[in-house]
Amino acid sequence: MITRENIPTEVQSVADALEKGGFQAYLVGGCVRDLLIGTTPKDWDLTTDAHPDEIQGLFGEDETFCNNDFGTVGVKNEETEDETLKVIEVTPYRTDGVYSDARRPDKVEFGVSLEEDLKRRDFTINAIAYRLHDESIVDLFEGQEDIKKKRLKTVGNPDERFTEDALRMMRAVRLAAQLNFAIEAQTMASITQNHKQLSLIAIERIADEFIKIINTNTPMQGIVFLERLEMIDYILPEIKDSIGCEQGGIHAYDVYEHILRTLQGAADKGFSTELRLAALFHDIGKPATRTTGGKNKEYSFFGHEVVGARMTRKIMKRLKMPRELSQNVENLVRWHMFFSDPEEITLAAVRRTIVRIGEDHIDNLLNLRICDRIGTGRPKEQPFRFRKYKAMVDEALRDPISVKLLKINGDKIMDITGEKPGKTMGYVLNSLMEEVLEDPNKNTEKYLENRVLELYKLSESELAVLAKVGKEKQAEEEANALQAIAKAHKVG
Repeated sequence: MITRENIPTEVQSVADALEKGGFQAYLVGGCVRDLLIGTTPKDWDLTTDAHPDEIQGLFGEDETFCNNDFGTVGVKNEETEDETLKVIEVTPYRTDGVYSDARRPDKVEFGVSLEEDLKRRDFTINAIAYRLHDESIVDLFEGQEDIKKKRLKTVGNPDERFTEDALRMMRAVRLAAQLNFAIEAQTMASITQNHKQLSLIAIERIADEFIKIINTNTPMQGIVFLERLEMIDYILPEIKDSIGCEQGGIHAYDVYEHILRTLQGAADKGFSTELRLAALFHDIGKPATRTTGGKNKEYSFFGHEVVGARMTRKIMKRLKMPRELSQNVENLVRWHMFFSDPEEITLAAVRRTIVRIGEDHIDNLLNLRICDRIGTGRPKEQPFRFRKYKAMVDEALRDPISVKLLKINGDKIMDITGEKPGKTMGYVLNSLMEEVLEDPNKNTEKYLENRVLELYKLSESELAVLAKVGKEKQAEEEANALQAIAKAHKVG
């Protein structure tokens, strides 16, 4: 049941002002749906029979703005502490013309009825309107019944709705995953028939809806829907190679189910978008690296983290994801195997790993390990082993892991050498950092000052090699891994 008490006073005041001005004002869309379900809406949308200029005239030009083709007017509300309510959006009743590009209407017409406005909406559960003035509900398409049955169904003919805006097909999957609803049979059949329309949609819009699916409580269900409804080809075709790719060993599932369960594990723990994407991509390189060997013909996936990181980079670039997010996800995929063999982990290796992925992301690497373990179908990571990993990370974080933490700086180097800032000084500082990463006990003023004098006797080319020893070693390891993979698969 919806009452005014469920609605923020900021929203109420805008609706009341419209009603006092002689206009109708209804809450509509997702906020009404969420209130009926019993959850708190993230967004509040009002619709009215007032035209855009009438809305602006009612609230004043200084308090409103209108900058889109749909007549939506933003009413500013500076008094609220809730950032989501700084602007209340009010959209006039409208009807849409032909969608010639499967993205947006060629023409928008205002001055129509509420009934005509609701007819153009995507799903029945989003086509319910609530009027605050008399607390009445307008439900022309049995949306409340679909909410009770936990069913997602289009308003009217699904072919027409999806032809108007092909992204609605992905939105159906997102809402099904978000609300734990089933997609009604005719709606699902229409998606299967019309999925190729997604090729007309800008990749940015597709990526945005994909991230929303990833961030639901049941992203595993969302990915399964995308694959079965043949939409995955427009988002993440690489994942199809993992379907039926058996692993054996500790794994109870094939690669596809394993990565989906790893993703779901990240969602169950409420982890970030960054970690969820890393969970989804962490073993995406396995199908390309799988080999069979030995008497038991067990599978091997040597170098899959290297291949997976490169694939992740291409995927994130194709989806036009933010650069920082892309880099962080790629790094997590590249180093997700680091904590898999506790016998080979040293403090020096932990320090280098922290440098590679960043201090702010080392916890994500540990958490990815937990999710990876969950995805195998086996019990969670043994507590004693995880405690060991965490203790090593905590100890490594107390050691110097950046040039800024060295017991020497550029000013001191100039004092003892008489040299000026330049490329050589950069090489010297990075050479010192490489030594201290290996042995933190060397991070003393005496040792570093003496070492600076020794390093300045070397040529610039020799210093460059020392400064890049860590990166060169990593590049060499990756090159060797890729060469071994190519040889195993007889490629190149």
